[in-house]
Amino acid sequence: MNRYKFSEEEVPYGTLEQFGLTREMVGDLPVDVLQAILSGRRSPVLPIRADDSEGNTIHARTRFSLVRREDGTADVLFYPVLVESRLERFSDEQKQRLLEGKAVIAPMHGDNATPVQAFHQIDSGTKQILSVPTPVIGRNLQIIADEFHLSTAEINCLQVGEPLTVAEGDDLMTIGIDLNEPTGILVCVGDGVQWKQEAKREWDKYNFGCFGCWVADGEGGLDYVHEDDYTEEMWNELKRSSQRRMQNANTPKM
Repeated sequence: MNRYKFSEEEVPYGTLEQFGLTREMVGDLPVDVLQAILSGRRSPVLPIRADDSEGNTIHARTRFSLVRREDGTADVLFYPVLVESRLERFSDEQKQRLLEGKAVIAPMHGDNATPVQAFHQIDSGTKQILSVPTPVIGRNLQIIADEFHLSTAEINCLQVGEPLTVAEGDDLMTIGIDLNEPTGILVCVGDGVQWKQEAKREWDKYNFGCFGCWVADGEGGLDYVHEDDYTEEMWNELKRSSQRRMQNANTPKM
């Protein structure tokens, strides 16, 4: 069974190229990132460019995801980086919690006139507000609660956006709402500090592909450097990473 929502042949490269993301650039993204994109998840924050009506080139940064149109074809949805998060509809207390990276529960206005309760959280990469209806996350929370035998007080802790650390055998496990995750919940080994580090993905500085390299910008985003423009440092790192792969391939498995 195909576990991806989209096949590679469906990716609308023509649309992406209009915004400066060539087929080679997309193909050079790390394998796990490509798999996530084909699964319908959002990309890392990437650089794009486009020309306005006066012929000026506009540079920006954005995430993107693949979406299915009514006719069944694949299209692209962009999530541009905002200067600041739009928090007007939240109370002062909720604003503070959101700015701390926590999730809050507040009404969400969908396609119909009736608002629904939803979890909201700021995507630190774009400063956009992520929103998921509470029944969706609530169902997943109940599964986690059953697995870890959580009390009502512990479940309430998670519902108000606080990560929860519990003992699981000899290990500490931390659970918390992270709307960037497919399930809306991130579970990791370790305490709250390790949970926060896990929630904020740290890229390798250099992520080499076939035609170029995605370089981490230090803020969770990536910039692309074509092979023709590699610096001496990048060539040296490419050589070292190639040597490491060869050593690993030649190491006998126990």
